[in-house]
Amino acid sequence: MTNPNNPNEPTSLDDKKYQNPELKNVQVPQSPNPQESKEMQKVRENIENLKKHILKKYKFITGIGIIPPQAAEMFDEENNLNEEERKQKPMHLLVVLPDDKEKEFNNVKLEIIKKVKEDKLKVWLNIFLETDLWEICLDSKYNIIEAIGMSYPIHDKGILGSLRVAQIHKSLVLKKFEKYVYSYVIGGSLVRGEAIKTSDVDVYIIIDDTDVKRMPRLELKDKLRNIIHSYVMQAGELAGVKNKLSPQVYLLTEFWEGVKDANPIFYTFLRDGVPIYDRGGFLPWKLLLKMGKIKPTPESIDMFMGMGDKTKDMAKRRLLDIVIGDIYYGVLTPTQALLMLYGLPPTNPRETVEEVKRIFVDKEKLLDKKHWEILEEIVIKYFKAYEHGKVKEVTGKEVDKLMKGSEEYLKKLKEVRTELEKRMTEKTFKEIYENVFEILKNQFGKKAETSLVKEYEKEIVNKAKGNPKFIHTLNELINTKKNYKNKKAPSKYDFERLRKDSVYLVQELIEYGQRKDLGLLQKTKVVLTSKGKHHDLFLTKPAFLVEEKGVKKIEGGKIMNSDVNEMNKILSTYKGGRVVLQDEVLKALEKELGDFDVSF
Repeated sequence: MTNPNNPNEPTSLDDKKYQNPELKNVQVPQSPNPQESKEMQKVRENIENLKKHILKKYKFITGIGIIPPQAAEMFDEENNLNEEERKQKPMHLLVVLPDDKEKEFNNVKLEIIKKVKEDKLKVWLNIFLETDLWEICLDSKYNIIEAIGMSYPIHDKGILGSLRVAQIHKSLVLKKFEKYVYSYVIGGSLVRGEAIKTSDVDVYIIIDDTDVKRMPRLELKDKLRNIIHSYVMQAGELAGVKNKLSPQVYLLTEFWEGVKDANPIFYTFLRDGVPIYDRGGFLPWKLLLKMGKIKPTPESIDMFMGMGDKTKDMAKRRLLDIVIGDIYYGVLTPTQALLMLYGLPPTNPRETVEEVKRIFVDKEKLLDKKHWEILEEIVIKYFKAYEHGKVKEVTGKEVDKLMKGSEEYLKKLKEVRTELEKRMTEKTFKEIYENVFEILKNQFGKKAETSLVKEYEKEIVNKAKGNPKFIHTLNELINTKKNYKNKKAPSKYDFERLRKDSVYLVQELIEYGQRKDLGLLQKTKVVLTSKGKHHDLFLTKPAFLVEEKGVKKIEGGKIMNSDVNEMNKILSTYKGGRVVLQDEVLKALEKELGDFDVSF
């Protein structure tokens, strides 16, 4: 819409001309002020006995409430009270009965009037069937239904609370942009007489988009729908009920198209909906529909009849989607994950079936053939056949069978995972154990595990070359090995802690060994100086001479070409000892280098 003062400027939703001035300062429709609430509370206490008396005899009553005092004159007028009766300012009591208790209507009414006279209460009874409430709406008496919705509840099975939250939400929406709201309609369980204290409250708001010029209709709908939904929580808090609003928003143009084309959604909405606010369009349409004057076009009948013909094909497609989509991926993905846990790279569907049989059925004996055949049937017989165009539809019986089979297979797969993780944990432990004690044997010789632990404590811990806590780690490794022999595995937490400690222990042992080897290496090395050049001589057996040109080996009084790999291999196995520069090595060096100086 455009601003009349400036046609080129779009009108904002906050413009005052699109808001209801009467609702500007209203927070809750027809809500009583504090003084009135206090008076109503006092009245409520006075009629507590009346309520107990009524409900004791007529438990089916769905709602009892006190009409707000500010609506009293309106109800005086509605009930045709004479001047004398109005002067007494009676409190208007609301009682709502379910429609199926219509035969009890007069009995309930007479009983309440009798009790009111006995207790000498200034009360005027307003008793309705639930259908009567909706007739009030259809008579366009929106102020009356609003006052009923905002009545002070004494007893409520859900209808008064549902109506109250809808009335508050309607008021908030109208206050924001009344000129856009064409109709505000209630429906669902509330209108059917099935509302309880936790029921959703279905409401429908029709937005007038007939005068929209500057804004696309769908954009208008989205903006207003967001605002309408933003008021849902606020309305619930103000109403103080558990009933949750469920609003649906329609444009006036799309609503009319839906009615004209016999769309079942809009037909049902028009037939069953009850307006609590209407600008004069919804009610005439509803009456015309009831009179049979609104009829669908032949084209729309053909369209909706045609949908019935497509039902069978749609159902078949959905059944097939369940198999090749949900069931297939439901078994394939966790199976591939289990193979990856075992150590295999990602497999394609056919490889997955083959590897499961090879590893889990034949090799590890973790899965029986019956469960593997379920996987094969789903992946090969159905999915791969579907890919090649051999399977084009499935029956409901097949879907049920595959669903049952997949559930059984997945249950077994979880058991396989548990057992596989146990085996892999034990395998990992063995690798850690062997690695740790192999390093200790290389450092301290081939001894029993307990003796190696003592050597570690003596040579490394006591000489402040290692962490004392790793003594506990070594003993824990020994104890865990014993427990595995007794079929007692560690918990996941204990194993993970032991694994981490073992990693740090191995790092410490490697560093210790490297420092030790470096010390031995320095003891075997001498430096030769000849003709201003330096040469490194390693006095191992055989000895090695390192020159700029490369590495040479000295063995049997002869110097031969060698390489770094051969030298490193000898050095890695060297255990140290007394360094001696033998005569045959000296003679070979003199022949190779001439005169030279030696420095250690």
